[in-house]
Amino acid sequence: MTRPARIAILTVSDRAASGEYEDKGGPGAEAWLRGVITSDMVIDRHIVPDGREVVADKLRELADGGADLILVTGGTGPAPRDLTPEAVSDVAEREYPGFGEEMRRASLREVPTAILSRQTAVSRGRTLIITIPGKPSAIATCLDAVFAAVPYCLDLLGAARIETDPARIEAFRPKAK
Repeated sequence: MTRPARIAILTVSDRAASGEYEDKGGPGAEAWLRGVITSDMVIDRHIVPDGREVVADKLRELADGGADLILVTGGTGPAPRDLTPEAVSDVAEREYPGFGEEMRRASLREVPTAILSRQTAVSRGRTLIITIPGKPSAIATCLDAVFAAVPYCLDLLGAARIETDPARIEAFRPKAK
């Protein structure tokens, strides 16, 4: 039997970390995952304030602690404290720019300001890290656009295998020759 996938959701927000704002991104990302992934998984949610070092430190802790997939919600815009992409870059071993390109392309169909978003994806060891927006509807738009590639990417990284509900997202895996 395969082990359950370990998925971490990291919300980056000064206001959510201080308790003055209800985190909607973390619960939104978790609900999306639970609606799509059919295999066993363990999801842990975390909240940290904005800031390059605190975000990078938490990402290292989660990735090096065995997370297979980390979704990072928030901190990807142009505001001065939006340093999530820089923190992700600090911990990355490899970057996958196609994720950000496709998430922005999908989001631009809904809102012209999507071009300001700095979504990306990277790997650290066998962990895939994907940055996503903080608004639940935008999370769904972005994950709907890229998630078909995530299970195979995790396979290639040596992470836990995940299966998806093909009625929601059909995971792409090349056919064996």
